[in-house]
Amino acid sequence: MEFRYSEVVDPSLFETDGLITNKMVTLRRHKDSFSEIIGAFRAQRDWSEHVAPVHGYQGGLGEHFSFIRVTVPECLPERLEVVSYANEYAFLYDDEMEMLDLKQLPDTGGPGILETFGTGVLDHNIEGSLGKLSSTKRLQARVLAEMIAIDAPRAKTTMEAWARFVQLASRTRLKAFDTLAQYIPARVIDCGELIWFGTLTYGMGLTIPDDEYHLCMKLARPGYVVLALTNDLYSWEKERQAAEQLDQDHVFNAIWVIMKERGVDENEAKAICTEVTRDYIDEYCSIVERTRTDAALSKDVRAYIEAVLLSIAGNLVWSIYCPRYRQAL
Repeated sequence: MEFRYSEVVDPSLFETDGLITNKMVTLRRHKDSFSEIIGAFRAQRDWSEHVAPVHGYQGGLGEHFSFIRVTVPECLPERLEVVSYANEYAFLYDDEMEMLDLKQLPDTGGPGILETFGTGVLDHNIEGSLGKLSSTKRLQARVLAEMIAIDAPRAKTTMEAWARFVQLASRTRLKAFDTLAQYIPARVIDCGELIWFGTLTYGMGLTIPDDEYHLCMKLARPGYVVLALTNDLYSWEKERQAAEQLDQDHVFNAIWVIMKERGVDENEAKAICTEVTRDYIDEYCSIVERTRTDAALSKDVRAYIEAVLLSIAGNLVWSIYCPRYRQAL
């Protein structure tokens, strides 16, 4: 992959908690330090104005390592703000909908996003139909309109991936899992494999050929396991607290699954999860190394596989330092 918009971050400036031992995993950061901030703050402002006031919220921004800048370091500069807006919307939806009285906000969650991201939305003026949509769907439609204005074909691909994610993810948290082997495939869906596929391809201007799509997703899957388990490690306290507040009998998190499966305490479960994550990192680095020189794969597929590796490094470092998770400690 050619690096045009990012720079390597000196490894002495951050910790990896022993998770990154493979030299192929490098942290890069987008050179634009402002567009992500603008997009995130705009999403927070729009949410506060149109959905509900935001209180005590922490999203993707961080003092040194903001989420999009380190997870999509090669995002095209003209797309960084709208990608940041979309990502911040996802964080807001994830957090704030749990605290709202859903009876007062009909049609705001679950499959409702499909109405906004239906393929027909590309065939008419989105702004003209906003009055028919709920507050959250209205924001979804607006960010989609911005994406279409920049790159309609890839916005359509992204929209379709996000719609498939909602269809699949709505079922993943319905039951507790007894083993990590059972949990991981569901967690890969829930952590947003399809969301991130749309984010990377749109943000970087990549086109995955239809005849390579399934192979591309298969090659990238161990990388998404890393992203999922990393998220579980660092969001554990936050998710455990949320489950307690909702009086749930389980936590949809690898730490909870490992504790139950192996009869260990929280610290032992974290150590096991760390070891499993390192194994998946090594597996994915081997895949990246092979695909870099595989002429049978299109250039954009190879770039996508490497982009997921960059996301692994960025997601880990952001998770360690971000206020979003640290405030729950």
